[in-house]
Amino acid sequence: MSKFFDTLVAGYRIEGTEFGISRESIRAFCDASLDYNPLHIDDAYMTGSFGKTNFGGIIMHGMTNFGLITRMLTDWAYSENAVHRRLETRWLVPVKPDDTIRPHGSVKFKHVTAKSRWVVIDVEVRNQRDEQVVTGEALVEFPPDAAP
Repeated sequence: MSKFFDTLVAGYRIEGTEFGISRESIRAFCDASLDYNPLHIDDAYMTGSFGKTNFGGIIMHGMTNFGLITRMLTDWAYSENAVHRRLETRWLVPVKPDDTIRPHGSVKFKHVTAKSRWVVIDVEVRNQRDEQVVTGEALVEFPPDAAP
């Protein structure tokens, strides 16, 4: 059984990898996801207003944030024989070409059940201006029979 779970306390920080956003990375996500929404590829379309919002140009797919958070959680959990089980996010600020974003996590609390051990993690993504662009919560399982 992994001793790492026992050492976790509320506030423990998890750091993700910084990622620079470019027109090319946005286009690559379009190609990978088959999502060619004009929000991501057409600057002329994005100069207009969408209700009360004007983006002033193309924006990154929100799911790129989701992918970066998932990578952070999986890299951290896998090294401790744990499994990333759930992720819920909310997008707060659009990410544009030339932005740099980085995910972070912070242990909120631990919970032990008869069958497993769980860690709830507050997650966020911040840009180079230290603006929170995504907020959310994740669940990681530390199975009791995991090898050390």
